[in-house]
Amino acid sequence: MIWKKITIETSTEAEDLVSMFLDECGVEGVMIEDNVPLTDEELKEMFVDVPLQKEDDGVAKISCFIPPDRDVNELITSIKAELERLEEYIPVGSKLVGITDTSDDSEWQNNWKQYYKPIRLNDDIVIVPAWEDYKDIKEGDTVIKIESVMAFGTGSHETTKLCIDRLKAYMKPGSSVFDVGCGSGILSIVASKLGAGYVHGLDIDPQAIISSEENARANDLGKDAIEFSCGNLLAGNVIGENAIKAERASLGSGIAAKSPAEMVDIELGEKDSVEAREYDIVVANILADVIIPMSGVIKPYLKDDGIFITSGISEQREEDVVKAMMENDLEILDILRMNEWVSIVARKKNNA
Repeated sequence: MIWKKITIETSTEAEDLVSMFLDECGVEGVMIEDNVPLTDEELKEMFVDVPLQKEDDGVAKISCFIPPDRDVNELITSIKAELERLEEYIPVGSKLVGITDTSDDSEWQNNWKQYYKPIRLNDDIVIVPAWEDYKDIKEGDTVIKIESVMAFGTGSHETTKLCIDRLKAYMKPGSSVFDVGCGSGILSIVASKLGAGYVHGLDIDPQAIISSEENARANDLGKDAIEFSCGNLLAGNVIGENAIKAERASLGSGIAAKSPAEMVDIELGEKDSVEAREYDIVVANILADVIIPMSGVIKPYLKDDGIFITSGISEQREEDVVKAMMENDLEILDILRMNEWVSIVARKKNNA
């Protein structure tokens, strides 16, 4: 389907009013591009360690996508009239309105496949696209087939490699594994292939659950071996510099989804479709600002002497994560580094 993309160049002062006008016109969703600096509060809420900002130039570009069955010219006429009206009260910038055709969205979802090739990790783990006829399989290789990477995670990043290395070091045959922030399900599937007895993958993104389930099926893994659910382990918690002091999050086995598009919260009394349990290993390949508060709520998910494997930590945040784990009575077992990324492994002490 070929959609029309309308782009309006206006001022940052007018961007909210223009966006509201588009909403009133029945436009479903807009994209705003500007260089307005983030507030301190916004920086605390972002799951990034070094957000980049440019100098504010007062210019905003607002884009929206219009289906082919709508009269685009009529909408553009209305937009121009609204900009003229707003200019009587506030600066509205250049008022330029452009229109372009998008590519056929029936094709883009498959076009990325030509760029995704087999990846060999940790010497004996090979991630192979399901559509590739890959023959360079060696004796002892663990082969992971990937059908979808539409959610974050192809397995090639250093943080994923660190987690796989630590899973191989700490997993025992039959171990239960909880993969928090499962993305495309790479680590969940690797754990299952390495001999886990049961794996539960959790992610806040519904698309991640869809991708993970597709990938599990590509590897002939049924729900007796691996399950995925959509939810937020840190519901109600603070993310940012005060995260260590965050209040207790909702517990259970994560907050599971009734359907791939719906995230439910056990705090609100909604029933979790994945049975609550303690795990031998919890693995979290996320970011320091998520791992820090997670350190305060993860113990109910761990058996005594259970292992907490974390990665996605920049070297600048290593000390912060170590401090959070120790303050929450988790024993640091080892720290592994790869380039600028760090993996920290901790243990839940008996009866802690």
